[in-house]
Amino acid sequence: MDYRDLIDPAMWQFIRATTRHYPAVELSIAEQRRAYDAMCQTFNAGRPDRIKVVNSRTGAVGLRHYSVGGGSATIVYFHGGGFVVGGLDSHDDVCAEICAGTGYDVIAVDYRLAPENRHPAMYNDAMIATRHVFNMSRQPVLLCGDSAGGNLAAAVTHTLRGAVTQITGQLLIYPALGGDPNTGSYLRHADAPMLSRDDVMFYEKVRVLCKPPTGDPTYAPLMDLDFSGLPSTIVVTAEFDPLSDDGQNYCRHIADAGGRSRWINEQGLVHGYLRARHSVPLAKQSFARIISALYNLGRGVWPADE
Repeated sequence: MDYRDLIDPAMWQFIRATTRHYPAVELSIAEQRRAYDAMCQTFNAGRPDRIKVVNSRTGAVGLRHYSVGGGSATIVYFHGGGFVVGGLDSHDDVCAEICAGTGYDVIAVDYRLAPENRHPAMYNDAMIATRHVFNMSRQPVLLCGDSAGGNLAAAVTHTLRGAVTQITGQLLIYPALGGDPNTGSYLRHADAPMLSRDDVMFYEKVRVLCKPPTGDPTYAPLMDLDFSGLPSTIVVTAEFDPLSDDGQNYCRHIADAGGRSRWINEQGLVHGYLRARHSVPLAKQSFARIISALYNLGRGVWPADE
């Protein structure tokens, strides 16, 4: 697909600035991490002034707690990065702005990364962190994450449904949910800027030691055979992203099982557009919708995106 005329100039400027810093899988893992950290620092917008931040740990899992005081819900946030890059600093400004925009507490999770750690290490850390949040507070809890972090948010939600009533919603941002890479958007947008099908396959190989597991929703939530009993769910995807059908199919499964789900496919955007929220109008509008939806999910309002 020729994206030159499909993506607007502001988005292209962001794409070029990003790829100058982060040429992804062409580098070694160590080089990828250094390049990714530098890219994140370049786009870091800083924290809103009124945000209070406390770093802590639960066991071996690092956490960062954002608060404006008096929050009536807690958002557990899992960062993206293909399970290979990223951490508390890479999404620091995103989490701080979510906290400021919703008024809710945000707990960012520093889960272990591949290839030093293989699945299910990341999932186990996500579970440990989420259970820790339940022990800290009786408030409603929302699970949220982008890309690989969206996978973890959904995996934890599937595991805990029915057992924990505190989870009142999940919001997944261009998540990797384990769809069939030989169909749909994986082929239609195989060469999309920012994330290609080859990139997706690379990160999958790094995440596991050998062959990817089958029938394991802790690895790929779309592998679950039961989508009933899940909390209200919003999935936000980018139009030009091989992962976009993952979001559509996930929401369809939930709706077919009688649950509440809403798929928002953001037109004109690409994978990783959260970092463009201050420079690209379409990304700014999408981030505002994400903030509003999280706020409504925390209050139990549905549809949360209206």
